[in-house]
Amino acid sequence: MAQRTNLQLSRKPILLIGFLFIAFLISGCTANVIDSNIEIPQRAWSYRNHISTPFEIKDNTKAYNIYFKLRHTADYKYSNIFILAHFKDGKNRVTKRYQYKLAKNDGEWLGSGSGNVFNYTLPMLTNHRFPKNGKFEIEIEQNMRDNPLLEVSDAGILVQEVE
Repeated sequence: MAQRTNLQLSRKPILLIGFLFIAFLISGCTANVIDSNIEIPQRAWSYRNHISTPFEIKDNTKAYNIYFKLRHTADYKYSNIFILAHFKDGKNRVTKRYQYKLAKNDGEWLGSGSGNVFNYTLPMLTNHRFPKNGKFEIEIEQNMRDNPLLEVSDAGILVQEVE
């Protein structure tokens, strides 16, 4: 029995080192990612409910991909969505309008998901280089005719460093 206890004691440092190594790898891989996901109250996205994501760029020599994230239910009544994206860097603000196709012509949803909820990660800017290091913000608003836009459950922004 004494041998078994010694064997168990010698495994603890190895397991701890392995766990710390994996935690370090995971934190290193996610350091250059901003991933926001904001729940839309009552699945009714109004014009006034802007989705805002502040973030900081520490190395503007690198390129970044920026995505719009969307989640809706099967009861969403359109095959597309229009949004306005406001890109802010302190005093400067640039607004772009985007249209995304969410369903095929036959009505089949293009997003991934199971059951009644469909997820999308849609490109906004690819290989984008920020003009300087510092704090930035992306604000998204829905730009459809309906107000509120029903059956949208979540929206957000994903900013990833290009590898």
